[in-house]
Amino acid sequence: MTRRASLTAGESVRRPRTLAQELVQALAARIREGRIPAGEKLPTEAAVMAEFGVSRTVVREALSQLQASGLVQTRHGIGTFALAPSADEGFRVDAQQLETLRDVIALLELRIALETEAAALAARRRSPAQLELLRAAVADFERAVQEGRDAVEADFRFHAEVARATQNDHFGNLLATLGTRSIPRARLEAAGPAPGTDAADAARAAQHLARQAYLRRVNAEHESILDAIAARDAEAARAAMRTHLVNSRERRRREGSHAGLDNDRGLS
Repeated sequence: MTRRASLTAGESVRRPRTLAQELVQALAARIREGRIPAGEKLPTEAAVMAEFGVSRTVVREALSQLQASGLVQTRHGIGTFALAPSADEGFRVDAQQLETLRDVIALLELRIALETEAAALAARRRSPAQLELLRAAVADFERAVQEGRDAVEADFRFHAEVARATQNDHFGNLLATLGTRSIPRARLEAAGPAPGTDAADAARAAQHLARQAYLRRVNAEHESILDAIAARDAEAARAAMRTHLVNSRERRRREGSHAGLDNDRGLS
């Protein structure tokens, strides 16, 4: 019987916004260093969740990225197994490749080309079960907004489910390599009044309301994509996805312009 590899306690994830990426790095390091040898079964999702203190969604995203990188193989109904590291792990986008406004816009241009066709294929090929997963991602996005969270995980999951609904593994694998870092969330905080003043409190309240309105617009665009996929309307799905991603690109440009950022300064 194959011995299940254990994870070393205490190797915790550091930054909340990069949970999946940090988990990918931790597990990938163990595979490359031989602590999880090739052919050995990884711990269960529940075990990884317990050790790292992350959600099932984060674990699944990390495993998807590891699979896309050729470091693991999932055998349905059995588990996920480590593969021998390859000298060439294929396409990937690292955090340092998304440090500037130009970088973020370049990735959005790639996504426009990739995901518009993915949406059309998903409309033609999606299964009833995949349609329900898309609906669940939209609902989770709205729930996250209501709870004051940034909805990045639900946002990425919606796009990942569209890719998977193409029934073409290349779309899903390529999107999985991008991970949640492919979801741009502008953090452009204008200089305001000193903390603790009435003016500062009012400014923060206004920012919160504006943020919620922005995220609801994003999810309304998701709903338009979902409606087209549900109706099996490939052209409408293609158009809705293109509109959504072009809007995201233009929002980045406007926000960078309003904040006085040029293409070589950070926006993430």
